[in-house]
Amino acid sequence: MTDPHQLLKSVWGFDHFRGVQEQVVGRVLSGQSTLAVMPTGAGKSLCYQLPALARPGTALVISPLIALMHDQIRAADALGIKAASLTSADDREVVVGRLLSCELDLLYAAPERATGEGFRRLIDRVDLSLIAIDEAHCVSEWGHDFRPDYRLLRGLLDDRPEAPRLALTATADRRTRADILQQLGIPGDGLIVAGFDRPNIRYHVVPRDGVGRQLKELLARVPGPGIVYAPSRDGTEKLAAQLAATGRPALPYHAGLEAPVRARNQAAFVRSEEMVMAATVAFGMGIDKPDVRFVAHAGIPKSIESYYQETGRAGRDGEPAEAWLFWGAEDFARARLRIERETPPERQIGERERLNALAALVESPTCRRAILLRHFGEEPPEHCGNCDNCLEPPATRDATDVARKLLSAAFRTEMRFGVGHLADVLAGNDNEKVRTLGHHKLSVFGICSSEELTLVRPVARALIARDALRADSYGGLSFGPGAKPILKGEQALSIAVPPARKARRRRDREEGPADPLFDALRAARRAIAAETGVPPYVIFHDSTLREIAAVKPLNRHALGEVSGVGEAKLERYGEAFLKVVQAFA
Repeated sequence: MTDPHQLLKSVWGFDHFRGVQEQVVGRVLSGQSTLAVMPTGAGKSLCYQLPALARPGTALVISPLIALMHDQIRAADALGIKAASLTSADDREVVVGRLLSCELDLLYAAPERATGEGFRRLIDRVDLSLIAIDEAHCVSEWGHDFRPDYRLLRGLLDDRPEAPRLALTATADRRTRADILQQLGIPGDGLIVAGFDRPNIRYHVVPRDGVGRQLKELLARVPGPGIVYAPSRDGTEKLAAQLAATGRPALPYHAGLEAPVRARNQAAFVRSEEMVMAATVAFGMGIDKPDVRFVAHAGIPKSIESYYQETGRAGRDGEPAEAWLFWGAEDFARARLRIERETPPERQIGERERLNALAALVESPTCRRAILLRHFGEEPPEHCGNCDNCLEPPATRDATDVARKLLSAAFRTEMRFGVGHLADVLAGNDNEKVRTLGHHKLSVFGICSSEELTLVRPVARALIARDALRADSYGGLSFGPGAKPILKGEQALSIAVPPARKARRRRDREEGPADPLFDALRAARRAIAAETGVPPYVIFHDSTLREIAAVKPLNRHALGEVSGVGEAKLERYGEAFLKVVQAFA
């Protein structure tokens, strides 16, 4: 074996491991099976790539998406690691030949292929250094992204007891972690949890109020690549057109597009340093793009785990990034209806729990990050200093009386009307609809003061999020299970009053004065990327270019001491970047 610290320096150009990387790598190198729960951007791929170089044989990596495999292979190639995948019939013979000739450090395969008999017979002819299972939460029915094919991997793992198994995920609560350990046959002492905090991401959660305008304001402030998640295919098309009209390159991505169009749009996004992708959740898991500067949701995600995973696609390079969630009460109404109609009965309780956790996140006047981290079993500080509620604490109002009046109005009007009509009744508006229906004679007619009426809509939004009110397909509001405790005075309702909206200045990319050398290094990187056909971040991350600009190395030895400059990259790209530095010297 090769010393892991020597490999870390020579291949990746790093002097030190990050976080729990050394602990995970050490277990794998000693042949122990492990489940590593590490936040996105914490360097999970290094935890199997380095042992693959240090242990004899080929590492088998189970990965759920072809696009993700191709990104990983491209990044491995830039590091001088020999990697391939069996994803198409075109190159199968070549890849199999390299595999059987012991020429591969890494072989990537999808779970559907890895569990097939033909693949098992092929792997039986190969010495395996380890088996890595990426996105391991997919194995658990408690997980937010369950995939049945992952359940079939246990036989493959048990057939190769000499190969340590390494499961990796960024999103797994306590129950999901326990299930992963059981399903993959990993001992309980093999669990390593690195923590879930992504301190470089700033979280913002605001009610939706003209989401097209809200997103345009976001784009005007935040440069760099971004992802906007829309709840429907049609929504992605509309948002992409609206965002492109601002002059920022923007494209749609959803399962309804033809495969060549999806591939072309994805490739354009991966290469770009400015593009915004408007997408459904079909986009993202297969994207290993570290320089995404923001992720925005134009509607609520499926669960708090999905929210964590999707926002985690921002700022994977460790640079500042933003996560925005624009939500409406109707999002929760549709989500609860979808759970009832589309989710198997045995999974409905868990899905409702996840949705309720998401509702607590969007409604809360307290630290967003603390809520997220507590959901995953951590005990964070009460304030993070990097979310909307910490930076601009909202005022809170006791809205229990307004909530009871609104619920009473829904009951008195036979639970057939939406919040607009209920607000008219509570306000005492003697209009034609109210009079025709006889609602001017009800005891709730005109019982709200003018001050209380300003709270009716935010209270309705909060009650729907809490499942105290449910909206039908026509917008009519009826009681949910959370209504009774509020009506009986057993539960209070407090709502956050967001601060007044104000103009925000455009954020400079580097949060400081421009650095001509850094800009020149980025331009050189862009040119090399275009020439070699790889995304700019595969060459060097911005953090590496920033260190080069600060240190100003004038020879290969000095450049090789910069963090992120390994031997293979120094050989391939060193001269080009040294010329840029020398021109400024």
